[in-house]
Amino acid sequence: MRVVIGEDQALMRAGLALVLEQAGFEIVAVAGDAEDLVRKTAAHRPDLLVADIRMPPTHTDDGLRAALELRRRLPGLPVLVLSQYLQRDYAVELLESGEEGVGYLLKQRIADVERFVADLHRIVAGGSVLDREVVAAMVGRYRRGDPIGRLTDRQRAVLEQMAEGRSNAAIAEQLGVSEKAVVRHTSNIYDELGIDRTPEDHRRVLAVVRYLSL
Repeated sequence: MRVVIGEDQALMRAGLALVLEQAGFEIVAVAGDAEDLVRKTAAHRPDLLVADIRMPPTHTDDGLRAALELRRRLPGLPVLVLSQYLQRDYAVELLESGEEGVGYLLKQRIADVERFVADLHRIVAGGSVLDREVVAAMVGRYRRGDPIGRLTDRQRAVLEQMAEGRSNAAIAEQLGVSEKAVVRHTSNIYDELGIDRTPEDHRRVLAVVRYLSL
């Protein structure tokens, strides 16, 4: 699979490229600023874009803005944005940019190469991946009287896995329960949170994230 990398720090860029190449990805271009990222991605039309959120020229959210612009120019372009810091609003904005192939991870996740590569393949296949620290922060901020407070510990564990973009089968394996039990838990979660039920992975992730962001 062909990848464009957007990262202004040379060491991080080299490390990311090495991880991807060893996993069988082909790096077709790298960019050190947001404008170059847009130009090279539009020219190469890769199978995946991996970009840092904070890039020149302003070092704020230029990488994210570039990724969102490219999602508009190239509908369906799989995008993973990386961040040094937890920003749940960025995650929501990215998820709302389209229905398939998006991910938001903290940079430290690259160290777990096997899981990181699995997340990349999930994004390319049209899935959604959301960093577990972002999810945990969302789930943990419920207010008194919030429906999340009525969820059982098991339901909250399932909810966190759902918001990370895990399938029912993956959740079942992670929690050591049957897939049928996960389906039952997700049904109860939707009822408690007042979220419309839907079988599509991205739509259910987006529904959960929107709720948790209120």
